[in-house]
Amino acid sequence: MKYQVFIVLFMFCLFSCKNDNEQVAAATETSAESDNSELTVEDIELEIVDFEGLRKYLEVEDDKTYVMNFWATWCAPCVKELPHFERLNDETSDDDVEVILVSLDFPSKYESNLKPYIIKKNLNSKLIALDDADSNSWIPKISEDWSGAIPATLIYNKSKKQFYEGSFTFEELQDAVKPYLK
Repeated sequence: MKYQVFIVLFMFCLFSCKNDNEQVAAATETSAESDNSELTVEDIELEIVDFEGLRKYLEVEDDKTYVMNFWATWCAPCVKELPHFERLNDETSDDDVEVILVSLDFPSKYESNLKPYIIKKNLNSKLIALDDADSNSWIPKISEDWSGAIPATLIYNKSKKQFYEGSFTFEELQDAVKPYLK
C-alpha cells in the first residue's frame, strides 16, 4: 500500500506543473505583493477540505460564475499566473464572478509555505486547501480531460462548464470568462 501511495505521489509531482513552453524563471511577479507586515501565519484561517468538501463549490445552483484555479506554491507556472486571477477577482467583483483558488500544496507545508505566500502576495480571492491524497479518484470528477497537471482552471456556472489545463495570460483569462458574463 505504501508503494502505491508513493507511486501516486511521485506521478502527481512528475506531471504536475505543466509548462506550456513558458519561461518559468520569472515566476515570482512582484506586482501582487504588498506590505502585510501586520498579518501573521496565525491570522490566516485556511479552509482545508477533502474532495467531498470541495464538491459543495462545484455543485452550486446560484447565478454566479465561478473560476476555480488549481495551483500550488511549488509550481512556478501557477504562481506566475496567480496575479491574473487576483486581478480578475478585483475587476469582476460586481459581475457575479467568484474566483476560488484551490491549493494543492502538501498539508505539511501549509504553515511554512502556503500561509506565508498568501500573506506575501496579499491574496484576496477565496482560498481553499485541498487535502485529499486520492487524486486518481477526484481528478476525473473535476474533468475527464484533466491529466492531473497544474495549473488547471475550471470555469463554470449552473448551466455550463469549461476546463483548461495550463497557464493563462490575463487577456486569455478574460476571454475565457466573457461567455459566462450576463
